[in-house]
Amino acid sequence: MVVATAKPSASHPIGVFDSGVGGLSVLRALRAELPHEQFVYVADSGNAPYGERDDDHVTARSHAITDYLLGHHQIKALVVACNTATAAAIKTLRAAYPTIPLVGIEPALKPAAAASQTKTVGVMATRGTMQSEKFQALLASLHGQATFVLQPCDGLAIAIEHNDAIKIEALCAEYTRAMGQFGLNSGAVDTLVLGCTHYPFVEPVLRQSIGEHVTLLEGGAPVARQTRRLLEAAGLLASQESAPTAPTRFYTTGQVNDLRDAAARWLQLDTEVSALAV
Repeated sequence: MVVATAKPSASHPIGVFDSGVGGLSVLRALRAELPHEQFVYVADSGNAPYGERDDDHVTARSHAITDYLLGHHQIKALVVACNTATAAAIKTLRAAYPTIPLVGIEPALKPAAAASQTKTVGVMATRGTMQSEKFQALLASLHGQATFVLQPCDGLAIAIEHNDAIKIEALCAEYTRAMGQFGLNSGAVDTLVLGCTHYPFVEPVLRQSIGEHVTLLEGGAPVARQTRRLLEAAGLLASQESAPTAPTRFYTTGQVNDLRDAAARWLQLDTEVSALAV
């Protein structure tokens, strides 16, 4: 484990990692909220999918990547842009790296319960996220506030990872069909929580099944706002006069082309991606 001894500086980058390309949805929100910041994004695609691995595996990978980001990039804050990694590892990460602001992500169950008119909320997430102690505690805390229709989406994150359009369409249709009726009628799901950072990228496909009147909630924007709040509190926000020369650097433990193509497709970034062995 890398122990950060030097005080973080406002000029240092923010580290962001996910099991793959899904965390780009969080990075997109971070870049919009914090345009003067530099980011280092790690896609652990070579060890994906996290959502179908055990907690020990996910925790070990989370610590290894955090060590890398601290040791090689001197990050000033860390964003865990993965619901499964947050659920499995956020507690041990905070204990191990107390000197830097650390932000996780969790499915937006609470705002969904508040927003739903029918009080029936759908939740799409990985099996690992749904089985986690953190998710179950969150669900229990909202008992009586809404009916939650939980749908584990085996294989969907990896299909998005590989941009497999046929499989994405088939899985989205299968999983939304399994959740029952969508819409504004009594008892229908009128609010759908996307509990994996990969899923926002297939919203157009989901809309084919759920219609235009269902509210979709995902976690990128709240994470970006919380990151800003923590940086402000720590005095670590980059100067608004600064314009990063290399605002985002990308690394992957998987196929370089997959992350480069995803950044171009979803962030409109023509960027270099480096292979990473960690």
